[in-house]
Amino acid sequence: NEEGIGELVVKSPSQMIGYYKNPEATAAVFTEDGFFRTGDRCAFDKDGWLYIKGRCKNMILGPSGENIYPVQIEDFIRKHDAVKDVAVIGLPEPRLGEIAAAIVELKEGHTMSEEDLQRFCAPLPRYKRPRRIIFAEVPRNPTGKIEKPKLRSIYCGESLVAQQIEG
Repeated sequence: NEEGIGELVVKSPSQMIGYYKNPEATAAVFTEDGFFRTGDRCAFDKDGWLYIKGRCKNMILGPSGENIYPVQIEDFIRKHDAVKDVAVIGLPEPRLGEIAAAIVELKEGHTMSEEDLQRFCAPLPRYKRPRRIIFAEVPRNPTGKIEKPKLRSIYCGESLVAQQIEG
């Protein structure tokens, strides 16, 4: 696992015992010994604190098999002065499988070209640099969470959304 990142699994007397009338979904989220797979990608820091790094469903399988965690790219791009918000999703690419795409919302009165953002992203490892940049609004739900399923529906089509939800 890249950078010490793994999936968080938990076991507790107060956890759910399964999905109502859905044994397939229940089997998919529980290990054989009763641990619940949260779907969160996590890592420990040097002091032993556990940090959530993103969601398994949001992970992008890079062109050469690398695991790309969108939150790492989003955090980097968000540092640009012109960027109001950003979301990174995987887009299907027939030859490569999946590529990282950044949906970038600019602050009012700011401009930026794809080339400007590519230059800004140059310090990132090549496999983490977005291969496609889309300048558009980043939708968020009422709690402030990026609506990645909505973005996948807009930019990838419903079939990829279904694939990611199912597996």
